Order: sequence, then C-alpha cells, then structure tokens
Amino acid sequence: MATASTTPPLGWKARDFELEGTDGNRHCLADLKGPKGTLVMFICNHCPYVQAVLDDIIADARELQAAGIASIAVMPNDTRISPGDSFDNMKRLAAEKKFPFPYLLDSTQAVARAYDAACTPDFFGFDTDLGLQYRGRIYESRNRRRTAGSKRELYDAMLEIARSGKGPQDQTPSMGCSIKWRSE
Repeated sequence: MATASTTPPLGWKARDFELEGTDGNRHCLADLKGPKGTLVMFICNHCPYVQAVLDDIIADARELQAAGIASIAVMPNDTRISPGDSFDNMKRLAAEKKFPFPYLLDSTQAVARAYDAACTPDFFGFDTDLGLQYRGRIYESRNRRRTAGSKRELYDAMLEIARSGKGPQDQTPSMGCSIKWRSE
C-alpha cells in the first residue's frame, strides 16, 4: 500500500546522526552536509517505488553534488521484516549502481523516527544551516512511472535552496512503500 510522506514545518532543524555506511565507515550528518545544501533521502533496496526512480535519484545526486549540495541515503527498514534490505544487499546495490552518496543503515530506526520519515523514497531538502526547505517528491509520476513532461521537482527545489536558502512554496509529498517498523 502506498504511503505519503509527512510534512514537518519548513525551517525544522535536521537531527544529527551517526550511522554505518556501506563503505565500511561511520558517518555523521555534520561531516556529510554540503556547503550549499543537503538532501537526506530515506530509501531501501526492495521498494518498487524506489526501484522506479533510483536511476533518477543517482543522476540528480551527481548533478547536485556539482552545485555544492550533498546527498545522503538512509535505509530505515527492519531487515528482519524486509531481508532484501539487509546490509549485505545494501552494499551490493550501492556498488552495482555506483552510488555517488553514502548509503547508511539506520538499524535502530532512531533516525527515521527523529525525521518522522514515513515512506521510501522520502526526501528532506535542507539549507546550509540544516533547516528544512523541501519535503516533496522527485517528480510527478503515475503507476511508478514519470509523467511525460513532468518537472524535476526535487532537483529544481534543491537548486533553489542552494541559490536563495528557501524551497518552493508548492510542494507535493513523496509517495512510496511504508517504512517497515519494528514491532518491539
């Protein structure tokens, strides 16, 4: 069942974190943030919504990097519920797709909860001071396919944040698979 992202107020401050990456290193937000903005994405391996846009996420992240915007991907799912999202599978996907961003495991789900993430993919676009400026989708799609002629909403919003410090007024929530929460 498709789940929409939540909409915390713009200006909300990003919560710091320290998570293990598929590169074998631990990463914290303070070290990863970009000089002109930071995109924190909650994604996973198995979700068909993520799979449908993953190549576009990677392309956008590469272009945004050139504009001084860092991208970070966090995998929030409980891997006991979703074994396709295991750390070994995360490593394989990151290597296969040559991710231009760190892919981090949120094994306790504390980061996803702190961000009030709801689905995969879920996008959080921050300004240079890590204030939230974008909570929208990557672009308009139907049946997990990009709508012909649709704007690059996430990409354009991040460039606007880099230029002006503010995101667009109109933002449409992302849609995807619900996060697989622990029942503990």
